[in-house]
Amino acid sequence: METVRTPDERFENLPDFPYAPRYVEIPDGEGGRLRVHYVEEGNAQAELIVLMHGQPSWSFLYRKMIPILVAAGHRVIAPDLIGFGRSDKPTERSDYSYSRQVAWMTSFYEALDLRDATLYCQDWGSLIGLRIVADQPERFARVVVANGALPDGSGGIPKEHAAAGRELYASLPVVDVEELGARFRDKEGPPGFLYWRKFCAETTPLPIGEIFRFIEPDAISEQELAAYEAPFPDERYKAAPHIFPSFVPIFGDDPEVEKNQQAWQALARFGKPFQTAFSDHDPVTAGGEKLFQERIAGAQGVEHVTIQDAGHFLQQDQGEQCAEALLRFVRAHPFG
Repeated sequence: METVRTPDERFENLPDFPYAPRYVEIPDGEGGRLRVHYVEEGNAQAELIVLMHGQPSWSFLYRKMIPILVAAGHRVIAPDLIGFGRSDKPTERSDYSYSRQVAWMTSFYEALDLRDATLYCQDWGSLIGLRIVADQPERFARVVVANGALPDGSGGIPKEHAAAGRELYASLPVVDVEELGARFRDKEGPPGFLYWRKFCAETTPLPIGEIFRFIEPDAISEQELAAYEAPFPDERYKAAPHIFPSFVPIFGDDPEVEKNQQAWQALARFGKPFQTAFSDHDPVTAGGEKLFQERIAGAQGVEHVTIQDAGHFLQQDQGEQCAEALLRFVRAHPFG
């Protein structure tokens, strides 16, 4: 497996992100090793909060939340998924799969022996993180899902229509970044996610900064845009953001549908506190919180929250509000 590492100088002078890099090595599944980057702040003996990001972001996304959580007395760990941030980046799209990402991040939890953690996960952080919760629930004390999902085929294209769905997908045009928003808002045509998937898979070079500018037009500075671009000097580094949307199991015969269905069965029995904290202006995951609230045991009797005036990357838009909501949840459900 060929990998690249983003040069350290790409991460110099990032706004509001003074954290020293930490690394741990995990098996790559082919007899080699991969280096995972993570931020760790706070007292090592304090109660643990793990923050998991999605695509195409990295731990920089949590820069507004980390200092608030640490000031409240918590140990905070924010890893970069393989292929993102300062973590190693396999260069071939074929090196990645949904199952491999779950295995890699499971190895990360095991390498650091993370236990009694409160997991805060968003976007792909939930697709991966919730699989780990389902498989190793003993590692977690609480879970918060923020603008996330765990697709199992039930809300997508049924197995009997998967072939026709893939033909439709193949026929879709690759729209520009400005048109993606309109496609997500259009409730009559093909699902907006199909356009997003195709945009990421077939747009070269993939404009990471422009994606954030499109999603967060009024809430992001040029410095922040540059920080989101920092992990990706050129296309060799972008295999993961290109391919990740293609792994979301939206067709009923996708390879991860059965594993996610099994994960839902395990999560339904997860009785520890489970909160949804979705934002009020996310066209991607809007309404998805209801599935978690209805299906997971630990979500019953919990006060679920809506993060106000925030889009898909709610940590970028309203990081302070996200952190305070998380702290209220932790205090309302003390561990032990």
